[in-house]
Amino acid sequence: MAKRIIISGGGTGGHIFPAIAIANALKRLAPDTQLLFVGANGRMEMDKVPAAGYEIVGLDIQGIDRKSLWKNVTLPFKLYKSISRARQIVRDFKPDVAVGVGGYASGPLLHTASQMGVPCLIQEQNSYAGITNKRLGKKVDKICVAFEGMERFFPKEKILFTGNPIRRESVTIRNKRFEATELLSLSPHRKTILLTGGSLGARTLNECMRAGLDKLIDADVQLVWQCGEYYYEGLSRAVAGKHADYVKLTAFLHRMDLAYAAADIVIARAGAGTIAELCVVGKPVILVPSPNVAEDHQTKNALALVNKNAALMVSDAEAPQKLVDTALDLLTNRSLCETLATNSKQLAILDADEVIAREVLKLAESK
Repeated sequence: MAKRIIISGGGTGGHIFPAIAIANALKRLAPDTQLLFVGANGRMEMDKVPAAGYEIVGLDIQGIDRKSLWKNVTLPFKLYKSISRARQIVRDFKPDVAVGVGGYASGPLLHTASQMGVPCLIQEQNSYAGITNKRLGKKVDKICVAFEGMERFFPKEKILFTGNPIRRESVTIRNKRFEATELLSLSPHRKTILLTGGSLGARTLNECMRAGLDKLIDADVQLVWQCGEYYYEGLSRAVAGKHADYVKLTAFLHRMDLAYAAADIVIARAGAGTIAELCVVGKPVILVPSPNVAEDHQTKNALALVNKNAALMVSDAEAPQKLVDTALDLLTNRSLCETLATNSKQLAILDADEVIAREVLKLAESK
């Protein structure tokens, strides 16, 4: 009999892409599986999930705004409304399992599903568990993690080390470098930096590159620059003219595989999903953790690689002074590039999506 699975969460690509990867793995392993996503209204999952071919319904929920406390006034009402809506979704869809990947919608849906006797699994992407998942950890049946030492946050007997699901199409880069330089209009003879600030872009990384463009061009280095929709218009004016031959600026990279294939080194934020992909592609990387995340978890993610000599790290505060010079130094240090690439590949986990999907199906069978 076909299993019915709810997958809940989102807010950023770091939550959405693993959710879609798990859904794709479920369909590969059990093609008759019926899937429903639950997201937060107004967040990017409401567009990205249907684009991936899956149905999604939204909850009217938001996170805590730490910068403007008055914006949290409506939060208790939205939470109550979201729990009521989640209860109706569970009643109507009758899931065999509910899966949470983090993000605003994950809390109300998994809390409600567990109360209603639905087996639940959560996937924690980061090395420092988020507040929603820490609370859910006491209620759910299984917790899939990607970093060691997560028993600090969760009951040890529920933890399964799986790694983070990745977009398989994004890390298939073998023999694609020539195709990548052609399609991205790059010179095949220049050293190439890929800068990616995540699905929304990253202000610090963008400002560092804008300030350092002349230095990069003087070194005959070209740049694939994923800047985010919010920053694109202003930056496109800044790179026009003499920079155009050296810079491929884009709001969002739809072909991450080509960007990775073209790159000699990568500069990125330290989101867990990004790190999982970078380990698989095995490129030398400089991580610049975002300071705007709960519990500074991106720094902890980055240190998991830095401590194994698998990446370099530049703090957000030091990036304006150090980032471009660090990148140029790394490009000329062949030995260090090889060391970082080799060590990062040893941390790669390619099949996390299927390992998690099998656990979901096991829970469904045990219901």
